[in-house]
Amino acid sequence: MGTDQGPGVGPGVGPARPPRVVAFGGGHGLAAALGAWRQITPDVTAVVTVADDGGSSGRIRREMPVLPPGDLRMALIALAGQDERTQEIAKLLHHRFGGTGVLAGHPVGNLMLTALVEMHDGDTVRALDELAELLGACGRVLPMADVPLDLLARVESTDPDDPARTRTIRGQVAIATTPGRVREILLSPPDPPVNPAVLEAIAAADVVSLGPGSWFTSVLPHLLVPQLRAALTAAQAKVVVVLNLEPQPGETDGFSPEEHLSVLQAHLGGVALHTVIADAESVVDRRGLLSAVRECGAELVLAPVAELDGAPRHDPVRLAAALSAVVGVR
Repeated sequence: MGTDQGPGVGPGVGPARPPRVVAFGGGHGLAAALGAWRQITPDVTAVVTVADDGGSSGRIRREMPVLPPGDLRMALIALAGQDERTQEIAKLLHHRFGGTGVLAGHPVGNLMLTALVEMHDGDTVRALDELAELLGACGRVLPMADVPLDLLARVESTDPDDPARTRTIRGQVAIATTPGRVREILLSPPDPPVNPAVLEAIAAADVVSLGPGSWFTSVLPHLLVPQLRAALTAAQAKVVVVLNLEPQPGETDGFSPEEHLSVLQAHLGGVALHTVIADAESVVDRRGLLSAVRECGAELVLAPVAELDGAPRHDPVRLAAALSAVVGVR
């Protein structure tokens, strides 16, 4: 499959049961990972970022004391049952209202999840579990923190006359669209409360996956939550990183795969990596990437994981094949 392929099966995994997987991320990147993991195991827990401040999620979190629902909704839909009736419900939850009124742009699922949270006196996990049951979800969706988060980034100026100058940018949307190279990401509040269900899932996991996705706004924030980082450090799980197929405009412009890993390593805080998966066709400098992976103490798997049509998206079936080999599932 590739270079330095990771061996073996996670702790406690045997023929009697599939691996327990916790997938960190948000948005389309997490949805791609979940689409792959669900083909390997029914025991998947998605731990989703709650820092979105744009679009429908941004409007809802500004008007109501709830977590931004958009990424949570996307994760639920990615894990939804595959029968025709359930897929119709998933399609409904994904539908956005048109027009120019107050509902314009809101997905039905965002409003439904927000309503369930309100009905259950702010209990987001209960609301997510009920919606997951309605969708026949293959696994569970949980928020990375129990309160909405704001992201702060240190961004290098693009001014050629002042290349050392940096600015602090607040908010996920602003970070993703501000010109300049992101050098550091911070959370506000810096030590948010984490639901016990998340910590229990990490402690029981055989595999934890990071990526693909927006590196600074969907992948790295999980490593900045002290309780999550401590749980990952103490866990026996393999930590698997799935690299993006290309840099993200505005956020990681010009970043090589090695630079993505370097940034990740700077945020690990004691979390040990086991395996890094990269698309075999997207890597230009294989030797450089292998060196960067080994510097992280991990092993590199190069595999064909991109869509066959050449689009910069991970193919769930091909990614599942690469992940299966890493966790020892055939």
